[in-house]
Amino acid sequence: MDKLKRVLSGRDAEEPSGLAEVVDATSLGWGTRVKGFIACFAIGCLCSLLGSCLLWVPTKGLTLFAVFYTLGNIASIGSTLFLMGPMRQLKRMFEPTRLIATIVMLLCLVLTLCSAFWWHKKGLVLLFCILQFFALAW
Repeated sequence: MDKLKRVLSGRDAEEPSGLAEVVDATSLGWGTRVKGFIACFAIGCLCSLLGSCLLWVPTKGLTLFAVFYTLGNIASIGSTLFLMGPMRQLKRMFEPTRLIATIVMLLCLVLTLCSAFWWHKKGLVLLFCILQFFALAW
């Protein structure tokens, strides 16, 4: 029936490809994109703030700080995916002018978690979190 409707309406008689159907099914309207951006950015800010508060918890505070601060930065970066779309976001992140900042940011995300979980070096955790902040701002 759908094929008959397409032919009668003058649209192409060929079946759309599977990729075209996926793109159409996953497209978001502008209002939904803005809501997703706001929600994801708010979650990112909340995680970063919670991580800063958990820094003062005895014994496990530094590990919790590293985890929540890193999750907050990932959520904040992910929030822009709603506005731009994933492919455009990745293309812009890996442009030559942003490549160094992207590499430093991703490297610091990993090194923050490594220094918290495996190396247990408090100074390195704080250093990599500060570098995360500067790379994200860059």
